[in-house]
Amino acid sequence: MISYYFQFDFVRYAFLVGILIALCSALFGVILVLKRFSFIGDGLSHTAFGALAVATVLNVSNPLYVVLPVTAVLAVLLLKAGQNRKIKGDASLAMVSVGALAVGYLLLNIFPTSTNVAGDVCGTLFGATSILTLSTFDVYLCVALALVVTALFVILYGKIFLITFDENFARSMGIHTGAYNTVVAIITAVIIVLAMNLVGSLLISALVVFPALSAMRVFRSFKGVVLGSAVLGVSCAAIGILGAVIWSVPVGPSVVAVNIIAFLLLFAIGKALKR
Repeated sequence: MISYYFQFDFVRYAFLVGILIALCSALFGVILVLKRFSFIGDGLSHTAFGALAVATVLNVSNPLYVVLPVTAVLAVLLLKAGQNRKIKGDASLAMVSVGALAVGYLLLNIFPTSTNVAGDVCGTLFGATSILTLSTFDVYLCVALALVVTALFVILYGKIFLITFDENFARSMGIHTGAYNTVVAIITAVIIVLAMNLVGSLLISALVVFPALSAMRVFRSFKGVVLGSAVLGVSCAAIGILGAVIWSVPVGPSVVAVNIIAFLLLFAIGKALKR
C-alpha cells in the first residue's frame, strides 16, 4: 500500500518536505528547550498566522515574501524581550500571540478571499491538506532552506554548545553571544514558517519541543540528545505523514500524535532505566 502511494509526486513531495522540516525543528528545538526559549516558537507560530492573513488580504502572489521577514523580525524582538529584566518575556509573548491571532482572523473576515473563511482558518491553524498540494517551487525552496539551516547547525555546533550551557563563559572567550542568539532566533522563524504547511500554526511548537524532551528522557549528553532528537523528529514525521495519507486524516495532528506517543514511551523507558 505504501509503495502504491509513493507513485504519486505529491506524496513524495510531502514526505521529503515533512522530514526536512522535522529534522530542522528537532535540531534547534534542543537549543530552545535547554535555553528555556521554547516560548519563542509558540509566539512566532501565532505571529506567522497574522502575517499570512495580511499577505492573503493583500493578495500577495507568494505569502512567504511577507510571512518570513515579519516572523524573523518579531523573533529577534521576542528574544530581546525575554532577556530584558524590565520587560516580562511571557507578557510580551501573550500580547504578540493573542494580538496576531485576533488581527489575522479579523482581517480574513472583513476582507474575505474565499467563501469558506472558517475552513481556511481552521486549516491554517491546525494543518490540513496544504502539505499535499506543494508546488515544485515550494519543494525546492523548503529543501534549500532546510539544507542551509542544517549546515549552519553543524558549522556552529561548538559555539552553540557553549552558548547553550554557559553564555557568560562563552562571552568571556570573545564569542558574540548576542549575534549567535539572533541567528538562532531568525533560524527558528524560518523553521516556523516552513512548518506551517506541515502541522499548522497552532501545532508547530510540538515539532520543536517534543523530540527534544523525548530524547532527554533517555540520553544524558548534549550530542546524544541532539542526535536522538533528530532521529525521533524524522521518524515521527515519517510515520505521521504516511498514516495521514493511508487513513485520510489531517497530517499535522497525525504527526503531533505520533510525537506524543514517542514521548510517553521514552518517558517510561527513562523511568525504567533509572531503577
